[in-house]
Amino acid sequence: MTSPEESQPALPGLAPRRRRRAPAGVRLAQDRPVARLVLELTPPHLDRLFDYAVPADLAEAALEGTRVRVRFAGKLVSGYVVERAEDTDHDGELAPLRAVTSTEPTMTPEVWRLANAIAERYAGTRQDVLRLAIPPRHARVEGETWPEPEPVAPPRLSGEAWTDLQGGPALLTHLAAGHSPRAVWTALPGPEWSDAIAEAVAACLASGRGAVVVVPTATHVARVAAALERVGVPPWRAGLDGGFVTLQADDGPAPRYRAFLAALRGRARVVVGTRAAAFAPVERLGLAVCWQDGDTLHAELRAPYPHVREVLAIRAEHAGAALLIGSFSRSTAAQRLVETGWAHPVAATRATVRERAPRVRALTSQELAREGASAHARIPSAAHRAVLDALARGPVLVQVPRRGYVPVVACARCRAVAGCARCSGPLGLRKDGPASCSWCGTLARGWRCSQCGGDGLRSVRVGSERTAEELGRAFPGTRVRQSGSGPGVLEEIPAEPAIIVATPGAEPVAEGGYAAALLLDAAVWTGRWGLHAGEDAVRRWFEAAALVRPAGEDGQVLLVGDGAPVPTQALVRWDPAWFAERELAERRELRLPPAVRVATVTGTREAVDALVGRLELPEGAEVLGPVAVSPRALGPGAQLGDGLEAPVRVLLRVGYAGGARLAAELRASLAVRSARREGGVARVVVDPRDID
Repeated sequence: MTSPEESQPALPGLAPRRRRRAPAGVRLAQDRPVARLVLELTPPHLDRLFDYAVPADLAEAALEGTRVRVRFAGKLVSGYVVERAEDTDHDGELAPLRAVTSTEPTMTPEVWRLANAIAERYAGTRQDVLRLAIPPRHARVEGETWPEPEPVAPPRLSGEAWTDLQGGPALLTHLAAGHSPRAVWTALPGPEWSDAIAEAVAACLASGRGAVVVVPTATHVARVAAALERVGVPPWRAGLDGGFVTLQADDGPAPRYRAFLAALRGRARVVVGTRAAAFAPVERLGLAVCWQDGDTLHAELRAPYPHVREVLAIRAEHAGAALLIGSFSRSTAAQRLVETGWAHPVAATRATVRERAPRVRALTSQELAREGASAHARIPSAAHRAVLDALARGPVLVQVPRRGYVPVVACARCRAVAGCARCSGPLGLRKDGPASCSWCGTLARGWRCSQCGGDGLRSVRVGSERTAEELGRAFPGTRVRQSGSGPGVLEEIPAEPAIIVATPGAEPVAEGGYAAALLLDAAVWTGRWGLHAGEDAVRRWFEAAALVRPAGEDGQVLLVGDGAPVPTQALVRWDPAWFAERELAERRELRLPPAVRVATVTGTREAVDALVGRLELPEGAEVLGPVAVSPRALGPGAQLGDGLEAPVRVLLRVGYAGGARLAAELRASLAVRSARREGGVARVVVDPRDID
């Protein structure tokens, strides 16, 4: 083993330590007796390969990609064999491998190349990426005996879901021919998006290649799985050579590892799952699909915080595979890919959109001026009449931005948002108790407004529970159901009249489509602080509105509230590409992502200053800050009261071409910080989704 000191640059005048090639008494493998390993070590300065000697008795087991155990700095640690070599650059003695814990080559060359690329892009370590890419070993599953596989019949290639899209049929033709197109796909309204994905996967399978499909939630996974079965791609089982597996964290350790092995061994040709599936080791990858790339669930919460869209784009380039980014709307990141020519748009004509989309009406205060006092109600009389009329024809969807009873409240006198006296977090009301803090849970007994001294509270954002209660009183005799993380997510509902109150992402599919949809609190969506406030509003509105029947079948969508003009117009016109184009142009003018690359360095003042001070930034780079931020900006592990009450943040901004240099500098500075064991806390996030 090379020593930890050799992972750092040698100081002037000092030669690195040397050891003999192998310890006495250890008989080395005859063929390639040196193993180069990546070890499960968290310090950034140890993110390098270490050379170990391969004993003769482990020569046949310690192959590339296998898991091994070695002694490092006096402790046994695990790692992966990256490669076997005939010799080492170090003349000294190499410590031997202690054991091969698994002969399964779980770290494939493709995964190793991808781990390197993702670590470089996000200024992380390769071990952090491998932790995301490879699930924990499950010995019992690994030891299962699978019967001889039976081949799966070829899937059906209908292409019906793509016929109304410009470029859709050509996309399937290229996939079936073994080509690798890159497309940004704007889906038409309706539940057929999963059928379109299944048909694209079937076309890819026809060329003898595999596919990876990554979606935001388990509900999306189930819909894609059902669509794959409809085109003749069966769920994989031990006796099949082909089919698909689902890969998601909620499946549990054993099913998840079994699905991973099925893809690794080439038995399952298609993997469908949430963000961990982006790294699935599919044999001969031919197509990578990301559905709803703007969803926050596609952003990894663990270091180095990669985004699924970027992981799949890098992987598609490495593998020479096709890439399909789909959504009912269009993210600004996807729009940048279109405008740079890296990907081609696939969308319907305006005539087709008008035929398939519901009628959208924005109930703004100006629109409702003649309604009188009812215009200021949360559900104005015009919306009440529309819901009553739609209930005669089928179910009605009501989308609410937040779950709960009254998630946010304000002073009844001056309308200032009510804050917690202990931690300054926002106060919220619950159905069964007084107001309490949404951050620390402290009850707001005896609360008084810091602005005017008032002691009354009023609702600012009403949650799904309160909305369902109000609708139950407004429409007596009508069944009101909730769908969300609290009451549970409904997947499908019958065509019978009912009101479905759902939080974003939890809208169930209605048989035959909804007769109408009521999208409440438009001002709350677009009035939030955040880089993606308008983009998120458009995405969530389109997701809900796409479930409504076409205008020709009297389908209607009502957007209630004074939302920002551009997002509102995008929905009324049903033109998400127009919104993405405008939004990206504005981001370019303001030098905001994704038109530029940014990174945040958050932590204690001394640690941030030291880390940023070592950077040699590319020309034109900007350093913004430091500014004081909440301890919550340090991530889920940092809480109030742990001595980190006053962290600061520095924002680094460079042109898109300088992003790689910025990430490399941050990665090197983190390695120096780790090697020197500098104190304090510093958290680096490259291309953060939100900067609060």
